Parts: sequence; structure tokens; C-alpha cells
Amino acid sequence: CPPYLCDQWQSELWEKYHIDAVVIRSGTIGQLERQLPSGDHSIFGYFPYIVVSIDYAKSERHRSNFLIHCPEFVIVDEAHGAAQPPGGSRSQQQRHELLKEIAADPNRHLILLTATPHSGVEDSFLSLLGLIREDFRHLNLQSMSERERDDLAKHFVQRRRADVKGWLGEETPFPERETVEESYVLSPPYRRLFERVYEFSRELVRSGETLTGWRRRIRYWTALAILRCVMSSPAAAIATLRKRASTLAQAEEDTSDESYSPYIYEPTDEETVDVQPTHIVEDWESSLEEIGYREGERRRLLEFARLAEKLMGSEDDTKLIRCCEIVRDLLREGYKPIVWCRYIPTSDYVAEELQRRLEDEFQGLRVISITGALAEEERRERVAELAQFPYRVLVATDCLSEGINLQEHFTAVLHYDLPWNPNRLEQREGRVDRFGQTAKKVKAVLFYGRDNPVDGAVLDVLLRKAKEIHRTLGISVPVPMESEKVMEAVLEALFLRGPQAQQLLLFDDPLVRNVHRRWDEVANREKESRTRFAQRAIKPDEVDRELREADSVLGDPDAVRRFVINACQRLGITVHPDRDGAFLIADLDRLPEMVRSSAPDAPEWRVTFTTPAPENATYLGRNHPFVSALARFLLEESLTKGGEAHLPRCGVIRTSSVPRRTVLLLLRLRFMIEEPDKDPMLAEEVLVCGLRVASGEWRVGNEESTTRYSQLATRRFTWLDENDALRLLSEAKPDANVPPSERREVLEEVLEWWDELQPDLEEIIDRRA
Repeated sequence: CPPYLCDQWQSELWEKYHIDAVVIRSGTIGQLERQLPSGDHSIFGYFPYIVVSIDYAKSERHRSNFLIHCPEFVIVDEAHGAAQPPGGSRSQQQRHELLKEIAADPNRHLILLTATPHSGVEDSFLSLLGLIREDFRHLNLQSMSERERDDLAKHFVQRRRADVKGWLGEETPFPERETVEESYVLSPPYRRLFERVYEFSRELVRSGETLTGWRRRIRYWTALAILRCVMSSPAAAIATLRKRASTLAQAEEDTSDESYSPYIYEPTDEETVDVQPTHIVEDWESSLEEIGYREGERRRLLEFARLAEKLMGSEDDTKLIRCCEIVRDLLREGYKPIVWCRYIPTSDYVAEELQRRLEDEFQGLRVISITGALAEEERRERVAELAQFPYRVLVATDCLSEGINLQEHFTAVLHYDLPWNPNRLEQREGRVDRFGQTAKKVKAVLFYGRDNPVDGAVLDVLLRKAKEIHRTLGISVPVPMESEKVMEAVLEALFLRGPQAQQLLLFDDPLVRNVHRRWDEVANREKESRTRFAQRAIKPDEVDRELREADSVLGDPDAVRRFVINACQRLGITVHPDRDGAFLIADLDRLPEMVRSSAPDAPEWRVTFTTPAPENATYLGRNHPFVSALARFLLEESLTKGGEAHLPRCGVIRTSSVPRRTVLLLLRLRFMIEEPDKDPMLAEEVLVCGLRVASGEWRVGNEESTTRYSQLATRRFTWLDENDALRLLSEAKPDANVPPSERREVLEEVLEWWDELQPDLEEIIDRRA
């Protein structure tokens, strides 16, 4: 997966499956290598479960080592980022070549995950299909035969939200998303700053028309850097314009656009840089040295900084004031908002002001800023800290728009700074509008300046169109060309057409018309594709049967709930229902030591046995360490402590659930699995078998006792179906007491049958093997 998703994959594998995976990327290598035993070991081969940054694995230095030790099951997230690129993206080409080599092994299991398989470039889409099966690379998607469609549908599965909402008769909760637009008008002092900076930026771009190469491009990037920071907040403007390095290094004239772009635009498949673009302005300043008017230009920048300082925290910062009003309304309506900002200084500034201005009205309000200045683990800790407050606001940069689950604690988003990439808009809103969100409705606020021509262009050209397509199709469709190129053309048009450009009717612009036309074509193609491939190979009744069979062996959520509650009660631990379908486990300090270490260090624990989990509740699935520890403790105790154990190894009940004497056997089977070129693997299974005497009513203590053994010897009993045995094990309830002496006598007799049952049991076990 991309490097910014590694930690989330590690977290999800642990929380959902309790698979203890390690993250392999440049920042973790040293720590992992210290865990290797002495000898010649590879980190790719030593650890059984790995989450690998695709950019780390594709590098020339590590690629061969990774391919040698590549696991037999590989999942590729954000697979569209590894499609064969139509242009010259070397990084994406390297990813694609890596996946081609992974897919070349026919014995390897490969799953490619993407929300946007078709980017609008058919060859790129076919290159992904070719990874699944080579002949798919040459399909003509517009004129496939029915056989080709059926063949492809076995490997290509598209599932929209609508497909899973009511899947298999169970309601999968997804929220309704309400999108609104809110605007602000610049105060006279803020308008004066913006207009001066806007005019300065126009001068930079227009004067660069007479230059060539890097000198022309650095003027363009400087114009965008200053303008975007001033649009963001006075804090970002000051940080960019005033905080200079004491000694300016000479800028390299071969500095590429790629080194500047992440500071201005928002790349889709990489983490956005949320540091203010001070270095871009510094590079421009250093380029002025030889032409002798650096001081004059710098005085203008310092004047802009002084104007911005006067706006800081004042009523003249109407963008901030209007944001406070919107956040106040959201809190009153019961929402828990995220405020998205472009730069670190803006995020810190907005968080501080929201806390100061709203804390008197909302008792217990906590506003926290989380940015790329914090390490990944610290970000998680601060999110967890914020979740404890009844009124909470998260102010964040796009470092959080991927990688950390936020839907459990937040229900609204406000775009304080409009993204210049519509894909980033969807990523931001998707942090609250996703599976696991327990609120029925979430809210998204597009926040823009009415008298800001750049905001107007972003809305008209990109964001409103993206919203329209999402509303129509129910999915997001990426811009059919690089959004940076679109924004670059729009901004240059605004800069170069003079003051009248501010009134430009963007929908009449040829560039905009072309972008929207191509976007509509891609959206229509995506709609056709989803109709063409939707669920063709998925038969709900077959899936349902597979899931039920798995649950019958491994245990479904109800089985886990019954086990945990009954086991805790046996151990003297109190479990009682709580709100939202959760349970409270109290008296945790009374748990046995080997179980206590799997529970939190707290007097009580709020848990749930279903997903999505209610807020502040831990999901206990069958693989959770607490469930495993509880089962292991009770099993080991019953095997070693006999009658002193909390749970005995055997029992006798009198029940109306069976017509005749019935015996259930719980078998613990072990199998040795051997495959060519692989180490033998020991597998364990628990099997429930049941048998029922064919006729006769057995009573303890009378003359019939002597005939019981002979009844078995003459095959006068029948084996129950496995499902019937499982049902009896879970559903049969005692209807009357059985005296201890009778229980003992019955159990002793059953144990006498053991040798006689061996042939049948061996046949059952052989069938399982």
C-alpha cells in the first residue's frame, strides 16, 4: 500500500483479525533489523505478516529481496496507483513492474483493491486487469462477448455502497451525507491585503512571460505560494512572508516543479505537505540578487506580513469569525466536526481561536489541532484524547485525510481551505462518511470567499462538478486529467486576463468546457462499467452458505457473546447490558492473571460483540486476545484441575430437546498438512459428534443397565448429523435436576463405550482429513 496507509493497515489487521503484522518502510527498517536473529535473514522473509510500502518495495535496492521472499498471499491497496501510466510517471511505472512480477507466480493469491479502477484511460485500466490474468490485458471492453464478460466477472468484482447496504438480509449502516455551501465576505482590511497580494501575484506571473525556464516557473510558484497562504489565514501568511532563513542559500536552477507542487496542490496518491511554502518564496528572492531589485520586492512582502499581523485573532478576520459561527451551529445541532485546513499555521491558529471563542458556551469543549508536525503515534493519541470530550472539534491538515479512522468520533466536516484537488475533497469527507459511522446523517460544509476569484474558480471548475457526479452516481469519479494541470490553466487565465478575469464566466471558458466534457465521458463510462460488471459472479445464496458454514465452525458474534458472558459469570465477573447494545464488564481485577493481561487496566470495560462498535466500546470478536485468553484459561484449567475447575470436562442434563439418550462428544483433532516445497503445518480443529441410542429407555440402577453396552456393540445406535449435534450443544437446556450419583454412573458408562466407538470415530476423522 502507499506509505501513508501502512499504519492503518497494521491497525486494521490487528483490530479486525488480531493479526500481528509489522510495517516495512524506510522509517522502520532499523528497528525491525534489530529483531532479526543472528544469521542471514531477510525482514521480508522472517516476519510472517508484513505491511509493506509499495514505494519501498519497488526501489532498486529492495525489489529483488522482496520478490524472493514475497508471501503467497498479497493484497494491494490503492491499486490504481500501480496501473501502467499513460505518460512518463517513472514512479508509477516501477510500481506496475513490481506487481507484474508478483502476479507472474500462478500459485500466488493476489487481491487488488481500488475505489477507482478506471481513471478514464482505458489502457491503464486494462493493465490492472492484465495483472489478474494476462489475456485480460487485450480485451476490447466496448465489444466483449458474453463468455468474455462472464469470464472477467469471476475476477472483477465491483461493490458499491448500495450493494452492501442490505446484503444477505442484514442492514449494513451507512450515513446519509448532507452537503451545504457557506460563504464569507472579506472585511475591508482583509480585502485590502488580499487585493494587494492578488495584484502582486498577477505581476509576478505576467512579468515572467518575458523569461524562460526556471526563472519563469519560480515566479509562477511564488505567486501561488503567497496567494494560497494569504487565502488560508493570516497565520499562514505571516509564516510564509516573515519567517526567513537568516542566510538565503542560492536556489538551484534545475529545481523541478515536482519539488514545489506538493506545497501548493494536493496530490491524490501521496501525502500532502502541510508545511507553509516558505522555501519557494526564498528561492524566488535568491533569484532576484543579480538583477538588483530584491529589497524593493522584499519590502512589499514585509508590508503584506504587517497587514496580516493586524488581522490575527481580530474581528476583521471574517473568514475565522464566520467559521466560528458555523462550528457553533454544528455543535448546537449535535455534530462533532472536523475542520480541514491546508497549512500547519492555519490549523494551529484556527484551533486556538475556536477554543477561545466557544469554550464559554460549550462546557467541556476541547479543540485540538493535529498536523504533519506530529508523529503518527502522537496523532493517534491526540485523536483518542479528543474522543473523551462531550463537545469536541478536530482541526487538522490533510495528513489526517488518510490513515487514521475518524468516523467513530466525528460526524461533520468543514473545509476551511477548499482543496484544489476534488479527489482530496472526497478523501476528507470520507473520513466521517464511511462504514463504522454510527450517526444516521453526516454533514459536509464547503466554505468559500464570495469575493475571492480563486475560490470561485475552484468551486465552479472542480468541486461542484465532483459533487454533481457523486450525487448522480453515488460514487466519486476522478478528474480525467491531472487536477494540477487544470488548476494551473485556470489560475494562469485569472492572472493573465487582467482585472476583468475576476468576473470571468468560467463555464464559457474553452478549457473548463473541455474538462467538464471529458469528466462527463468518464462518469458515463464508469456508470456503464458498473452496470456491466455489477455482481455478475456473486450469488448471494452461495455466499450466505459459505458464511454460515464458517460461523458454524468458528463461532458467530452471538456465540462469542454467550461464551464471554457465561465464562465471566463462572469466574465471578459481573457483566451487564449498557446503552447502544454494549455491555459493561466490571470487577476486572478479579480476572485470573493470564486473562487479566488481555483486558484494559481499568475498573470496568465497555465492550460490544457487533460492528460497527458504539462509541468508546471495544469490539470483542472471536479472535480478540481477551476471548482467546478466556477460552485458553478455561480449557487448560478443565484439563488439569479436574473437579476444582470452573468448567468441568463433562456433564449430564435431563432435557426435552431429545427423545432418547443422546451423547455429544467434543473432539479436539490435529492434522499434519504437507505440501510440496513447503514445511509441514500442524492444524487443529474442534469437532462436535453426537450419537443417539436407537431404542429403549435407559434407566440407571435397573436391569436394563446390563444391556446398554450390548446395544452399542450390535450397532443399535445412530450418529447424529453434525449440524444437529452443534444445535443441541448450543440450544439444549436442562428441564430437571440429575442427582450427582446418577450423573456419575451415566458418565462412567459412556466412558466404557470409548473403545467400541473407535472405528466410527476414525472413519469420521479420516473424512475430515
